[in-house]
Amino acid sequence: MEKKGMTLMHKYEVGRMLGQGTFAKVYHARNLKTGDSVAIKIIDKEKVLRVGLIEQIKREISVMRLVRHPNVVRLHEVMASKTKIYFAMEFVKGGELFDKVARGKLREDVARKYFQQLIGAIDFCHSRGVFHRDLKPENLLLDENGNLKVSDFGLSALHESTRQDGLLHTTCGTPAYVAPEVISKKGYDGAKADIWSCGVVLFVLMAGYLPFHDANLMEMYRKISKGEFRCPGWFPQEVRKLLSNLLDPNPDTRITIIKVMECPWFRKGYKRFETPNPSRSSSMVSLSDINDAFASASSSSISQEDESENQDGKLPRVHKSASFNAFDLISLSQGFDLSGLFEKDSSERLEARFTSTQPASTIVSRLEEIAAVEQRFKVEKGEDGLVRLQGSREGRKGQLGIDAEIYEVTPSFSILELTKTAGDTLEYMEFRDQNLKPLLKDVAWAWQGSSMHPQVQEAPPL
Repeated sequence: MEKKGMTLMHKYEVGRMLGQGTFAKVYHARNLKTGDSVAIKIIDKEKVLRVGLIEQIKREISVMRLVRHPNVVRLHEVMASKTKIYFAMEFVKGGELFDKVARGKLREDVARKYFQQLIGAIDFCHSRGVFHRDLKPENLLLDENGNLKVSDFGLSALHESTRQDGLLHTTCGTPAYVAPEVISKKGYDGAKADIWSCGVVLFVLMAGYLPFHDANLMEMYRKISKGEFRCPGWFPQEVRKLLSNLLDPNPDTRITIIKVMECPWFRKGYKRFETPNPSRSSSMVSLSDINDAFASASSSSISQEDESENQDGKLPRVHKSASFNAFDLISLSQGFDLSGLFEKDSSERLEARFTSTQPASTIVSRLEEIAAVEQRFKVEKGEDGLVRLQGSREGRKGQLGIDAEIYEVTPSFSILELTKTAGDTLEYMEFRDQNLKPLLKDVAWAWQGSSMHPQVQEAPPL
């Protein structure tokens, strides 16, 4: 049991409890070095392992590292002991937006401000391939300046979670806020589902109650599926029109975030946040004891030697090792891949690997051929098996940059790892899945780390 006044990892002085759930407790704490307030989320490792939630926790960590935005709760670092996992997060003083709405509807200008900040944050999440999937006032916090902070990414999904149809298939969220296509269980676009939830939030902010509500859950689902709701008389006509487009039960005709941002009502006083490229130091999230944190999560053990050789979660490049040890090979399995908990730069999470029975030289030649065919990249060959594809076109977030690192296990077995280093995430994913993969199909044996990797593969002959 954590006690008030205790010191955690020689870094934080733990204070009062802020809240608790089935598997975690949240405490206020003070950084002993800086004096800053933080929120410490303490997760009972035994409980989450017993119910199989370790993958969800790893995904939450990965997502929070990807979305560095002023209207998203910031994750400072992750630590672990033998029995607990600790999230050190931004402390948001103002409480839940739900508490504010529970007292009644908000003024139009206040509701618009919160909606603008919500849309800005979700647009940023989507640009990095992250879909929240549980947007509601309870998961929207307010800081001391009255600014909104999106929190609780426990049900979020990454672009890599989509199936071959490009859709998500996990039914999740809060019934009153969930999109009709999520309920239908036929697959859904995570971005469009989030937009629907943003529409419900806007209605609640303006009205003080839910647009879809019924004591009978099935009747409420029927109303959601038909988009049956009625705006109160005090709603301005611009808001009514916007809500009819947000709460469109047809995801194909539902308004997009870009179109929302173009609405005159939305644009009043709106200032778009331009996010700088995060530095390595600001993106660092580390585990102080990875061996204790996840040894029980898998049947493999990590020796001190193995741990020190893999601090960045990367496989050894060609020049460092002519062969892999057991940990390297195990880590290629999707179920045991913990690289997201080691990497220092948020951009490094956007990676995909493939294995090949071709030598490294053949893979490098093919990448050069692709760059020549596409005529949108120039190729820079570095040392130690690194090939850099630098885009020449300006995209949504600058020029796209991709690093391709090649690891030669044996002369007849190589691994290529692709990582986005610059540019827009969705642009990278589109180029990777629609251009690179088809052009590399004759040298790629099996893909891993994206929506197109096979679920089961036999190992190649070494």
